[in-house]
Amino acid sequence: MQELIHTLIDMLTSWGYPGMFVAAFLAGSVVPFSSEAVLLVLLMLGLDPLRLLLVATVGNTAGSMFNYWIGTFGRIEWIEHYLHVRPERVAQMSRWMEHYGAWIGLVCFLPFVGSAVSVTLGFMRANPWFSTCTICLGKGVRYAFIILAVTQL
Repeated sequence: MQELIHTLIDMLTSWGYPGMFVAAFLAGSVVPFSSEAVLLVLLMLGLDPLRLLLVATVGNTAGSMFNYWIGTFGRIEWIEHYLHVRPERVAQMSRWMEHYGAWIGLVCFLPFVGSAVSVTLGFMRANPWFSTCTICLGKGVRYAFIILAVTQL
């Protein structure tokens, strides 16, 4: 499995910016993938940090909005089976959504809970435009911190 991941990372980094988009999309969706590895390799190869920030943020946000779209189907059985999000996690995220609204999209960048949050936003029919904005903001800030940390070393 580890060899497959390394092969995928090598392939995506050879694609440059489109590879960054695909890696970020996969990582933003329910696929267990780390876009940070691709980002770091592309930074080391000298690609423009600002363009990488934009491409990674858009790709990762698109992946989360894919989750949102799946959540709009509202079938807990599908969410549990295909997305491997437990009903308890959706219930917990639903309680948070009731309290914080679509602002909860700011934490979609977090590992493990990010996918559940984006699915729940769709499941709860949160405003899609506002959800997209909060998700994008949270993910953009995370990528910016990573890029700043790497480029300042």
